[in-house]
Amino acid sequence: MRAAPRTDIRAGEVLTHAEMCWVESTSLQRGMNFRLHGRHSVILMSVRPGAPYADELRNAGRVLIYEGHDAARNVAPNPKLVDQPEFLPSGKPTENGKFRQAALAAKAGTAAPDRVRVYEKIKDGIWVYNGVFALVDAWQQFDGTRQVFKFELQLLDDETPAVSEALPDLAHNRLIPAAVKQAVWKRDKGRCVSCGSPDNLHFDHIIPFSKGGSSLTADNIQLLCARHNLAKHAHIQ
Repeated sequence: MRAAPRTDIRAGEVLTHAEMCWVESTSLQRGMNFRLHGRHSVILMSVRPGAPYADELRNAGRVLIYEGHDAARNVAPNPKLVDQPEFLPSGKPTENGKFRQAALAAKAGTAAPDRVRVYEKIKDGIWVYNGVFALVDAWQQFDGTRQVFKFELQLLDDETPAVSEALPDLAHNRLIPAAVKQAVWKRDKGRCVSCGSPDNLHFDHIIPFSKGGSSLTADNIQLLCARHNLAKHAHIQ
């Protein structure tokens, strides 16, 4: 029997690829995963230099413009030279097609927006959970070579787990820009700054966001393990 996906994951949590697959009860081999097990969808994104797709975070991380995915190499030997496909040779929709249909239904008001869990790659094998986004729009555009799909997703503020009441700042961790996350990861060497643990890490605001701390500078962000993150927030008044 397949295990249910975790519901207690919090924005800002750092995971290996294996942990991410365990969280979602799926071997995540592609970036677009529509309605896994009939539940939420999952997107894997990256804004790192050299990323294969032109993903973009806007409005301090609250809006994701996600690029669709290329044709498989067994269909197109040079995928970057052909339009991103909406349908497979069999006529069934690709992940692009599935996400597009759902997005346009939401835009037209004929269906509620799909909820999408978004994971962002910060280095090889290391990902951070950015939170739950609503899929609200889709379109095609010319990138200078071919037509690509674009999807707009907007951060949902009502997807904060109940446990976050003890960690009031965690809901804002998802707004930390990718460049800041990467700088903090490199500076803190992928370990908790309090105990050196490489496990169960979270991006933490040194001065809480709710008390005026910035998400936009690495000077106010640190890596803490879950134990020290809980201990810190237990002392914040």
